[in-house]
Amino acid sequence: MPSRALLFGLSASIFAIDRLTKWLIESRFSPFDSVTVIPGFFDIVHTTNRGAAFGLFAESSSSVRSFVLIGLALGALVLVAGMLWRMSGVGRATAYGLALILGGALGNLFDRIATGAVTDFLDFYVGALHWPAFNVADSSIVVGSALLLFDLLKPGREPART
Repeated sequence: MPSRALLFGLSASIFAIDRLTKWLIESRFSPFDSVTVIPGFFDIVHTTNRGAAFGLFAESSSSVRSFVLIGLALGALVLVAGMLWRMSGVGRATAYGLALILGGALGNLFDRIATGAVTDFLDFYVGALHWPAFNVADSSIVVGSALLLFDLLKPGREPART
């Protein structure tokens, strides 16, 4: 299993890359600006998401929305960081997956606390099929979750011992 230092370093790197890319978008693009990178497939945009994944609860006018989303994110961060700290005998995919999830969750939580919304800028589409815009933190969370799922479903997998 990778060392704690490597795993927490990976999380910190994801956080730093996420902050850098969001800062670049926020400082160089006006809200709702769009630049086509690959016509008919990929644009860089500047949008914000006040809700959860895929814009869930974004339209809610409740004043507690931000507190709930920040509280849930903090709870998840504590859980994932605790799992990383206490890990022993788990697969490499699980270890790296949790580190990626932690770094991504930190990036999006920072945005929520600082501005009440998450900056998104990667916009993929094909014709009328359009994926919601996302960011580096979201990508890290998805890849980390896929690694966890891969390790969980791996044939011949033995249960982790803690």
